[in-house]
Amino acid sequence: MAIAVGAEKEGLTSEVLAAATHRVRIPMVGKANSLNVATSAAIIVYEAVRQRRA
Repeated sequence: MAIAVGAEKEGLTSEVLAAATHRVRIPMVGKANSLNVATSAAIIVYEAVRQRRA
């Protein structure tokens, strides 16, 4: 498994997106409309580990 995160402005390249088997989004509630890439990656890695421990 690999978790790929892109730059905050440009995102991932079309080649990486084409190779992906899954894409995820982090639901946003409240006034914030985005997270920085480090925070987003931390949330995704945390959830991946949590699901594998169950």
